[in-house]
Amino acid sequence: MLETLPTPGDTSWFVKDRFGMFIHWGLYSLAARHEWIQMIEKMGPEVYRKYFERFDPDLYNPEVWADAAANAGMKYFVITTKHHEGFALWDSKHTDFKATNTPYGKDVLRPMVKAFNERGLRTGFYHSLIDWHHPDFWVDKNHPLRDLLPGKIGPDGQPITSDINQGRDQMRYTAYLRDQVRELLTEFGPVDILWFDFSYPDLNDRTNFAKGKGREAWESEKLYALVRELMPNIILTDRLDMPIPLSGGDMVTPEQGQPRQWVTIEHEGKQVPVVWEACQTFSGSWGYHRDEQDWRSVRQLITTLIDCVSKGGNLLLNVGPTGRGEIDHRAMDRLKGIGKWMHHHSRSIYNCTQAPPEFTCPRDCRLTWNPDTRRLYVHLLNWPYQHFALDGEAYADRVAYVQLLHNASEVHWQVVRPGKEVSQYTMGITHARAKDQTSVMLRLPKREPDGIEIPVLEVFMKD
Repeated sequence: MLETLPTPGDTSWFVKDRFGMFIHWGLYSLAARHEWIQMIEKMGPEVYRKYFERFDPDLYNPEVWADAAANAGMKYFVITTKHHEGFALWDSKHTDFKATNTPYGKDVLRPMVKAFNERGLRTGFYHSLIDWHHPDFWVDKNHPLRDLLPGKIGPDGQPITSDINQGRDQMRYTAYLRDQVRELLTEFGPVDILWFDFSYPDLNDRTNFAKGKGREAWESEKLYALVRELMPNIILTDRLDMPIPLSGGDMVTPEQGQPRQWVTIEHEGKQVPVVWEACQTFSGSWGYHRDEQDWRSVRQLITTLIDCVSKGGNLLLNVGPTGRGEIDHRAMDRLKGIGKWMHHHSRSIYNCTQAPPEFTCPRDCRLTWNPDTRRLYVHLLNWPYQHFALDGEAYADRVAYVQLLHNASEVHWQVVRPGKEVSQYTMGITHARAKDQTSVMLRLPKREPDGIEIPVLEVFMKD
């Protein structure tokens, strides 16, 4: 197992649990066409308020959500306590723009934490550094009111000369940001992950908050110090724009894309592996999107999870509940499919990581490795007709036993070395291959197992 850059927070459990649920839920769920809808459609606060006045998730049952996550094999969850819109899911003492002031009238966060914790899932809070609702948050290029910035063309066809940021105090906002973070870390029990999102500084003018926002705009050092004081072992994301490894965080967070290999960063003149987690959606949007149709299949999603673990990473898979408080039926269907596969194959995911480099990955496969049990898992993305090779001396010297993981059925195998005669047992394998390559040759069923999205070989290794 690769040695990663040491982390200030406790990632020891994180790199074993491997699979979590992301939840994007807020007022944008009523718009049902993107979590950035306020920015995309340039909605001012008076227009966007229509969603606040109608937020009433009468079908919300966090126990159903928690069951869906647990049954899918997820080990932790991360909920958007406040997204960029500024709406708080809990009864925050520092704002009126919160769930308890909507028609629903109740805190939705507290029962969610309770339900997930009761099912053994660890708690994560996503908290946006951005806040389009707060009156002191400076309008910038990502703000719904960006067309009112000086130099833009107004409705009268003339350049705007008045400054919309006149009277706004970004530092007052950052004090508010810290106040809400303090609430989240003191009123909900242990919090394992704090998922800050996100920084976008103008590198030529970092202190002009109308151009962009980074550590100066968030007062990241103060925020970081507060978090580490309240919960020293919490895991932080790498989005605070701090000039230290991982921006003061504990993990790298590639979004909507899969790394080609274990993620590294440059540190002290060399590339160093880091703790990382890919965050992905079922389709494209993070919030509930009624009309989105390009949903990934169960097989694609399982492949993504396997791919993450095969490169030493985690997968945080997102759901966007509806305005009435239910997880979309398309998401539920895929969670059930993932859970069916995990029921038989979780041993190849939990406590696993990238395989040692001496084990060559066969074509159309992914390898994961459990360093404690010394077992290698070969995920067969395409079923090989009957005969299958694990090439290399590392396999020949160490394989002790092989079985299909889903039913523990033995798979026969034989070591074949260059120059050795191929036995009747392995007839059908090309003699050229057998002569040129040391391999462990396996004889699989001719037909791929029924009902198994991605079959897995469990290879027991000699000590």
